[in-house]
Amino acid sequence: MQTAMNLVAPAAQANPDMNGAASAFSSTPTQGTAAAPFADLFADAVGQIGQLEDQAHAAVAGLMTGSGVDVHQAMIATQKASMAFEFALAVRNKAVQAYQQVIGMQF
Repeated sequence: MQTAMNLVAPAAQANPDMNGAASAFSSTPTQGTAAAPFADLFADAVGQIGQLEDQAHAAVAGLMTGSGVDVHQAMIATQKASMAFEFALAVRNKAVQAYQQVIGMQF
């Protein structure tokens, strides 16, 4: 799963508009530090997805009230939140699929 997360970061660096979506999942440990447990990584990713969603709601609300938010800023914020959520959903689906395969194994 860490490999899948690492694949998002280079694509996001090539496109600065994707940095929020990639940062929700790219948490590679630095050299000399211990890797965080999966539960912590997952909780951080879900929290960052929530932050992206809050930013998207704020951008859309600002667009609707006319408080200086441009249409393209609101669209970028909503796409970041959407992409992060879709990625999290794909990771969840793969985890459920792997769990079902393990449960179905006969020893």
